[in-house]
This record gives sequence, C-alpha cells and structure tokens, in this order.
Amino acid sequence: MDFLTALDPHTTISPAILYFGTPVSLLSTVDEHGHPNLAPNSSLWWLGQNAVIGIGSRSQTAQNLLATGEVVINLPSEHEVDHVDRLALTTGRPEVSARRQAAGYRHVRDKFAQARVTPLDSETVAPPRIAEFPVHVEGVVAKVHPLGGATSPAEADLLAVEVAVTRVHVRESLRLAGHADRIDPERWNPLMLNFQRFFGLGAETRPSRLATIDEEWYRGSSAPIPAG
Repeated sequence: MDFLTALDPHTTISPAILYFGTPVSLLSTVDEHGHPNLAPNSSLWWLGQNAVIGIGSRSQTAQNLLATGEVVINLPSEHEVDHVDRLALTTGRPEVSARRQAAGYRHVRDKFAQARVTPLDSETVAPPRIAEFPVHVEGVVAKVHPLGGATSPAEADLLAVEVAVTRVHVRESLRLAGHADRIDPERWNPLMLNFQRFFGLGAETRPSRLATIDEEWYRGSSAPIPAG
C-alpha cells in the first residue's frame, strides 16, 4: 500500500458555513447618539497594525461602524465564554426580521447587561471596553469594502471593514516576561469558534520556525508575513 492509498480519502462537500476555526470577539460600537452595542463576531483577522472584520451589513454593529467609525474589539479567553454565549440569538436592531425571529432571535437594547459585563472607558475611541475581558483592541474604521459584487456598502449584504488599531490593552498576566510590548503565547488562550462550537487552543503543538524571527522585525512593516 503506497502513501496516498493509506490516507483518508477526500470527499467533495458544500458546507453552508466555512467556520474552520476563527477567534471570537465581542465588538463594541456606539450609534450616532452615543448608545453602545455589543455583538459577537468570529470573522476577524489581523495584518500588521490593522484588523479586518467581516460582518453583515444590516446588523446594528455594521450601521454603527458606518455612522461613527469607531470600535473596540474585545477578545475573550476560553474563561469568558459564558459572557459571549449570553449574546447569542440577540440583536441590537429594533426590527427583527421574520426569518430571524423564527430562528430564535430577539431584540436586546442593553447588551452589556445581557452579557453580564461591565463597560470600561476607552482611551482613543468612544465605544466602551469590556472590563472582564483580557484583551481590548481600540480602532477606527479606515475603509469599508462591500462584498459579493456590490459597488457600495448600502448595496451589499456583507462587508469587510478595515480597522486601523489605535490602542491595545492587555492584562498584566498575559505579558511576556522581559518585554514591554509582547504577549506570552503560552498564557494567551483565545476563545475560538469551530463550526458554531466554542473551543480553546490547547497546548502548543510544536515549535514554529516562523517564531525564530524577532517580533520587532514586523513593526512598521507593510508586509508582516514573510513571503515565500
């Protein structure tokens, strides 16, 4: 039996969702009147000093981002999962579509109370942070990219929101000893969403050759991932 024959064979499928494992966040935004909203999000990635958030354009969070252009990305560890799950099937939009109602969604105006978390003033943006969460990333909207062939955010069902990071706050216990501005990867265990189910990272699987590059090498670089 050769190597390829011994492998588990591949099968072509058409999954309804493509959440192969992404970090969970609670996005804090405010509307034009300053009222805060919280929303769970698991379409998030980082490049340099920027975050890119994927979001439905009809959500209250998307409307707030378009109106006021500020956000706090609150990152939980696996220990804060209950706070995140309390916001499942809730929306900040007063009007809940029949389709969403049928799925169990309901309007909640005070998302901080619903999640049982405490608002904490931010330093560079208006939306509050979440005191109970270990990592807060403040940022401002740099650009909004409509997806699905739409030419403007108003026409799109889905948006990719580019956020320029303005401030990062972390718990002291997460800092890497001997370094002022680094996270200890062995202490930071982000909450992950894997096909609608919550997981932590678990133990490090093996040493990374990429980790031999000093983190400061990336600072100010427009290409933070070495190209092959």
